[in-house]
Formats: sequence, structure tokens, C-alpha cells
Amino acid sequence: MGKIAIATDSNSGITQSEATELGIHVIPMPFYSGNKTYYEEIDLSQDEFYDLLQQGVDISTSMPIVGEVVDFWEDLLAQNDEILYIPMSSGLSSSCEAALLMAKEYEDKVQVVDNQRISVTMRQSVLDAKKLADAGKTAIEIRDFLEKVKFESSIYIMVDTMTYLKKGGRVTATAATLGTLLKIKPVLQIQGDKLDLYGKARSLKLAKAMMCGQLRKDFKERFDSEDGAKMNIAVAYTKNIAPANEFRDELQLLFPDQEIVVRPLSLSISCHIGPGALAVACSKKMEYL
Repeated sequence: MGKIAIATDSNSGITQSEATELGIHVIPMPFYSGNKTYYEEIDLSQDEFYDLLQQGVDISTSMPIVGEVVDFWEDLLAQNDEILYIPMSSGLSSSCEAALLMAKEYEDKVQVVDNQRISVTMRQSVLDAKKLADAGKTAIEIRDFLEKVKFESSIYIMVDTMTYLKKGGRVTATAATLGTLLKIKPVLQIQGDKLDLYGKARSLKLAKAMMCGQLRKDFKERFDSEDGAKMNIAVAYTKNIAPANEFRDELQLLFPDQEIVVRPLSLSISCHIGPGALAVACSKKMEYL
């Protein structure tokens, strides 16, 4: 059986040091500000990113540069027989479509997974892929499994400021101003292929209650796991970890027997929602091995 390299991009939230520990490979996402290009976790850390945002610097995201993806794959194929590559959701970026086109030049040596996930749920897909590869599954088997279960996940995000939603054109300037005056906390959702408005709350407490309520509903109605036993659960945040730890403790009371991890949201999401966001995410535990 051939040796499989499990690869992803930094939209998964997996850092370069974590990738080394986990035995996987991560290509850093590029970010642009003025005439300068930054690479996530290479010359742009989480702290540096938020410092730039607070300075009012415009930062934009982009798909990985084609030549850099090719070089990344070539280096991996020099030491492996196959690559299983998990990019961010095809509904949120064109990077997946580009990777699928590039993979055609490699016949069956590169399997691109359109897993339609991002950040903490995408990270879980990468971890599941590594377990499957270690268990002897082929790259095609892993790809097919991850695409089969791609919608078995949810992310709900409370946004602290409408500034960045306004910049991205997701809300009008009038709505952003009114929302700020009324102290409205938008709650967004990511269900597979897009980021949508889920609801609005007048306080952080109400926003968290809204997210917890929908999470419990998903567990019961979508995942047949009312107690959360079948689910991977995570709290995610932008910039500030203290509220995330507090939210994790609140969720732990609802699901006392489940492990709840705390992770930062990937910078590609942070670009569009800004600092101070709080999220809860889940994905169904793997039932394949």
C-alpha cells in the first residue's frame, strides 16, 4: 500500500508547528495589504493580524498561488506515493475548484476533497483523514468518506462588531450603524457552502443562548445525539480567548460528559468578522473505522 501525505491549507487553523506534531502538511494562506503579501503563520501571526486590523489597515484574503500549490505537492510526492489534499469549502473560496483542476495533471496521485468545511470543522476533517490513512485506507476511500459526511457539521458565530461585515458588503452602512447603536449582535452560521445570517441578539448573553439552543436542536434533529455523545464540540473565537473559555465552561454544563476544545477561528474568517467574535462548532464523530 502506498504512503499517503495528508495535506491542507491554513484555513483549517492548524499551525505549522501543530502540523509537524500531527504528521500532516499545511500550505499557508496568503493575505494582502497594500503591495505586501503575508503568509499565515509564516510572517503573519494571529497577534500581528489583529494589530493590523486595529490600525485600520485593509487586509484581503486570496486563494493559494497556483505555483506555490504545485511546488507544495511536488515536494510531498517526492517522499509519498499519494496526496490527500483538503482545502477550504468550495462555497467560500475558489481554491478548491482550482485544486481540483490542478489535480487532473497528476492522474490519481492527488485526491482533492471538497469537504465544504472551514476552520475548526475543517481541522477535524484533517484529523479524521490522518486516522483513516494510518488505519490503511486509500486516498480515494478517505476522499469519498469525507465528501459523504461533509454536511455533518455546523458553525454558529456571534459577531461583536458590524464594521467588517459592512466592509465586505454583507450589511449596508445604514444597517451597520443602526446595529451598533442598538448594540445588536449578529449571529452567523456556516452550513457547508456559505456564510449566512442566522439571527440577531441584543446582548452577548442572548447571542450565546441562541447559539446553544440551535446547537442542541442540531444534535437532536440532525445528528441523533441529544446528549452530544456522537459529536466533536468546539468553541472558537477571534482575538480574545477569555470569553471563549467562559463560553466553553457554560457549554460544559449542558454537555458534562463531552470534551469541548477551544480554538481560534482561522484568519480567513476573521478578515470578514473582525475581533471579539465567539463561535460554537460541531461535527459528527467518525463512524468508519
